Amino acid sequence: MTQAAESPPPRLPARSFAIIFGVSIATALGNTGMQSVLPAIGRSIGFPDYLVAAIFSLSALLWAFSSPVWARLSDQRGRKPLMMIGLAGFMVSMICCGLVVGAGVRHLAPMLVIFLLFLLSRALFGLFGAAANPATQAYVAERTRREERTEAMAGLAGAFGLGTIIGPAVAPLFVLPVVGLAGPMFAFAIIAAIMMVVVARYLPEDRGAPTPPNDAEEADDPERPVGKPPSLFRDPRLTPFLVYGFLIAACQTAQGQTLGFLIIDKLHMSPLRAQGFTAVAMMAGAVAGLLAQWGLIRMFRMTPRDLLRWGAGIAALANVIVAFSPSYSAVVMGYALSSLGYGFCRPGFTAGASLAVSQRDQARAAGAIAAVNGVNVVVAPLFVLLYGASHPAPFLVNAAILACLLVLALRSGVLSRAGDAPTTENDAALSSLERNQEGVSV
Repeated sequence: MTQAAESPPPRLPARSFAIIFGVSIATALGNTGMQSVLPAIGRSIGFPDYLVAAIFSLSALLWAFSSPVWARLSDQRGRKPLMMIGLAGFMVSMICCGLVVGAGVRHLAPMLVIFLLFLLSRALFGLFGAAANPATQAYVAERTRREERTEAMAGLAGAFGLGTIIGPAVAPLFVLPVVGLAGPMFAFAIIAAIMMVVVARYLPEDRGAPTPPNDAEEADDPERPVGKPPSLFRDPRLTPFLVYGFLIAACQTAQGQTLGFLIIDKLHMSPLRAQGFTAVAMMAGAVAGLLAQWGLIRMFRMTPRDLLRWGAGIAALANVIVAFSPSYSAVVMGYALSSLGYGFCRPGFTAGASLAVSQRDQARAAGAIAAVNGVNVVVAPLFVLLYGASHPAPFLVNAAILACLLVLALRSGVLSRAGDAPTTENDAALSSLERNQEGVSV
């Protein structure tokens, strides 16, 4: 074995992981906090419900197309600069969205003009904010060994869950007399600015130029296509995880974007009064997701294969509960249970994709996962339209999709052995030293 193959991956110090976690949580709490007030914003301005969901669509398309490009650039320029670009894009987008919302609720421009400006302001996040996601995932993946990878990805996914708790909880606090419903967006922009300073000053970027491939690395990844790598979405190692991830993300996004409207209609309240109830439901879901990612996955030492199966099954059952929920409390219970399922699914397909490829392809895998996590939002307006026709319909469609994914996870050859690939000789030798190394098992 060559010297390059014998060198262990650099360890992930606790402070570095905390900073990476902070980058993820800053964007997560901003996005979910904005999502929690969006139904109130839309109905205050006068947008039809499906246009409220469509605000995320252009941003999602740009996110999907730009994520692989940012992933390649992170290989060339390093992970840290790309995180800075992502945070800057998020900050500018939030400021612009806040200004547009402020103008919209005061009816300073025609509704169509406000909608287009809101669409373009949000699109800035999809174009530039997408730079951070593949960079953070690749940063963690290349600093953890294979046997640590699932817990590492679950810990990083916990940032999304924690952001889903904090975002809806604090968003109403920033709806202040002067700025009104635009206040949360300005507050989240300030948080992003603070994280930019933290990343710039304290996150080490000790990764040099990518190591040239060697025979030992190729032997560790015998399924890697020979020659020029195929398109991310035609790579046989990744395709099953990308299909699964896209459909899971689409179901979760559709459920999240219809939740606010469902609660408003269940409680027969004004949008502003129902906002607090929506925030409570979203926080219950986030707590359930964190229970999965920070508790159950570690407690039961779940592999990606386990996560893909249990996650889809639980989320399918939960969507049926939401579809036929007779009361607000039943909606909250069903949403929390579905979030528990999604909390299994996300680290399942993320870690599965990471484990399916060799070390030098981590950024490519991260870019592909980020793309499918973004493009799914384009289907959300269809679910909102479906909700307008029949309130249970979008949740029943979700349940059917998730049931199919459960079958796929049980029968697909790649998904059935997700996470079971043997570790490299080097990782096996290092596993006995796991608890003696300085760093953090995330």
